Amino acid sequence: MGPADRLPTIDAERLRLRWIEERDVDDLFAIFSDRELLRYWSSGPMSDAEAARALIARIHDGFREGDLFQWGIATRDGDRLIGTTTLCGIDRNNGRAEIGFILRASCHGRGYAREAVAAVVEHAFRAIDLRRIEADVDPRNDASIRLLEALGFRREGLLRERWCVDGKIADTLFLGLLRKEWEPD
Repeated sequence: MGPADRLPTIDAERLRLRWIEERDVDDLFAIFSDRELLRYWSSGPMSDAEAARALIARIHDGFREGDLFQWGIATRDGDRLIGTTTLCGIDRNNGRAEIGFILRASCHGRGYAREAVAAVVEHAFRAIDLRRIEADVDPRNDASIRLLEALGFRREGLLRERWCVDGKIADTLFLGLLRKEWEPD
């Protein structure tokens, strides 16, 4: 697989956002099987490592199709996955995508999520030339909402009863960030 066949690596101050590979199965499974961590997620926890392998295949397929860019988040002083950050629903004709992120619970409170999301926002606006980034967040997820608002995202509306995850109905708070707000003229 050559460089054009995978996402570019994005180096941030303490983090490296990189291509997710088969060697990341155990770390992905640890993240996406954590029921407490996924309490605000739009799907339930994984039940086995095969689900993590299937996720990697979907990530690679989405990249080839051009509508899903999902980076693994690793610290620069180590290369183990501590989370992921995503641009999905990439619509180049309309210059928009949705952003997502998840970070291993043991890494919360260190500013890693903010650093990773800021790096992806910059990549989306500068390298991909998007005009708008959207975020779909459970309104109970105060930490993610604070992070997004600190990066300039604005609340745009509440979508009631948007998700049904593990039999529980959840609303969505929609936030958006325009390139002209992120980087004013």
